Amino acid sequence: MGANTSQVSELSDNPSLKALVGTESISENDPFWNQLISFTFISPTSSGDSKLLEEAVIPLAKIFIENNPRTGNFGALVRIFLGRTKELKISTECQDQLFIWQAHNALFMIRCLLKVFIREMSEEELHLQFSYQERALGSCGGSEDLLEELLSNLVHLIVEVPLLDITYSILFEAVTTLLVFFSYQLFHKDILRDGIIYQHIMKGRCLSLTSRLVKTLLYNFIRQEKCPPPATHIFEPKAEGGLLYGLASGVASGLWSVFTLGGAGGKSGVDQEQNPLPLSNQSLLLLLVLANLTDGPDWPNPYRQAITCFRNTQDTSSLSVEQPHTFQINFNSLYTALCEQQRSDQATLLLYTLLHQNANMRTYMLSRTDMDNLVLPILEILYHVEERNSHHVYMALIILLILTEDDAFNRSIHEVVLKNVPWYTERSLTDISLGSLLILVVIRTIQFNMTRTRDKYLHTNCLAALANMSAQFRCLHQYAAQRIISLFALLSKKHNKVLEQATQSLRGRQADNTALPDYAQDLNVIEEVIRMMLEIINSCLSNSLHHNPNLVYALLYKRELFEQFRMHPSFQDIMQNLDTVIGFFSQRLEQAGTDLSVERVQEVIMKGAQALPSDRLKKFPELKFKYVEEDQPEDFFIPYVWSLVFNSGVGLHWSPHGIELFSMDSG
Repeated sequence: MGANTSQVSELSDNPSLKALVGTESISENDPFWNQLISFTFISPTSSGDSKLLEEAVIPLAKIFIENNPRTGNFGALVRIFLGRTKELKISTECQDQLFIWQAHNALFMIRCLLKVFIREMSEEELHLQFSYQERALGSCGGSEDLLEELLSNLVHLIVEVPLLDITYSILFEAVTTLLVFFSYQLFHKDILRDGIIYQHIMKGRCLSLTSRLVKTLLYNFIRQEKCPPPATHIFEPKAEGGLLYGLASGVASGLWSVFTLGGAGGKSGVDQEQNPLPLSNQSLLLLLVLANLTDGPDWPNPYRQAITCFRNTQDTSSLSVEQPHTFQINFNSLYTALCEQQRSDQATLLLYTLLHQNANMRTYMLSRTDMDNLVLPILEILYHVEERNSHHVYMALIILLILTEDDAFNRSIHEVVLKNVPWYTERSLTDISLGSLLILVVIRTIQFNMTRTRDKYLHTNCLAALANMSAQFRCLHQYAAQRIISLFALLSKKHNKVLEQATQSLRGRQADNTALPDYAQDLNVIEEVIRMMLEIINSCLSNSLHHNPNLVYALLYKRELFEQFRMHPSFQDIMQNLDTVIGFFSQRLEQAGTDLSVERVQEVIMKGAQALPSDRLKKFPELKFKYVEEDQPEDFFIPYVWSLVFNSGVGLHWSPHGIELFSMDSG
């Protein structure tokens, strides 16, 4: 990029960059460095702009890879950054933008180069890129590990520098650079369980900052700070600052004067609308990456430990010595942020992580009296299942399953009455309980799954959540009751269709030997689901018949659906109670006369529910399902987390070529 230009395509011709990546070693004391990092810039926040930038950086970085072993200029650039950050906290307190500005620019350059280096070389080769400066003439490098020094410095920067308008950009860069360091995982199909960067982050100097880093990243997510307008975080010369103005006037001979990507130019408004919370988003992605690093052979992941055991600021009990990485955070603020941000995969994944792994946070959430603020966004995810990726839907279902393990939750959701549900567009819902809405949406998800994806695990988790709730079903809305029976009707239809196909194949001898087992397998799956639905209906009738006249009404209206299963060996036991209920209320309605109105039928049902002796219904074991992660959960979660980084990382673009961790369809 020329002295007064701002075109990315001209980067390769920029004299300062050519000198940096060239064949001559540059001393850290050379004025060149001050000139190099004195440019006005806003990091690109859109993937498109980041792609343009990376395409311009790649040829320069490849030249640098060839020349750096002789010049050590990359190590010198890292040391220049480290030198600027030593005064960063004091500079922030004094509102002195100079060090912040230059440190940001140096770190941005390091991050852009690292991103290419990581794609082009192994961790061992990357480590060498940091050490070559020691061999270069005129260097003043020490013997310490510069890679570990940089990692440690980035963590210190994130936890110690306060989040202000003037520090927003450098904090964003620090978080993003750590994400880039971990991006080696993208280029490996197998889960990385060791390595130089892994060792430094898990066991090195960063270890003592584990709880502070996790807490800071969580607070960045909680605060949801928008990217400040350009004028507040681009260095601007001020007349009263002679030295500051003098240094700034040298910008014209630096890297670039105004870089139009990401905010300073015409696209700023669009990019900030697309990514209004870049630091919040990036912090959450880094937190998820850290939390899902695998345990070592003889040490647990400290970041997962911190996420597992942190507590509420209102918890006055002493911190446990047995939990070395624990800390306290405001649960109310975290809960509010989680409720507000569930439209993103990463926020849903964080909610799952906290519910599943942090008992303190789970207890707090379940104690809230405004659970609708959390449950409604989860139900909206499921309602728009066609527009969501399968992982997001799966995590939303698991969250519901975990919540429904709690009996108090199952009772309370029927006490919350919603006046309207604007995103539920199939029909107008007024005065419906949160519990009935949950049933409607979950069953709708099952029906969608049966007709489209046919994912066994998805509908199994849906049914498990319904089963957990079934004993506590209260005052089901008529639509919820109808949906339960309509699902049973769909299952019955599918059962009969598969049965008919299997029978025809056997009679006609038209199917080959490999086709027959497929029918048996399909039939077995459908019958398992039918059995579960019958158990759910039975559980509701056995435990709260008098609370659910709408379900009895729907059951009687479609009573013929159940006839074929009365003598079926898989369902005979569970059908006894349904037969008792159907027979009892049918007799009551016959006694009430003919041509009964809907209101009269409901009246007969409500009176009959009070009169049916409870001992007439056979007791079955309580339906209770508990979510348990499968063995080696990292095989699912690490590719999922990195697909989120790949797709949602602000200002980060990776070419799909060479990505090994996941298929681009799943990413």
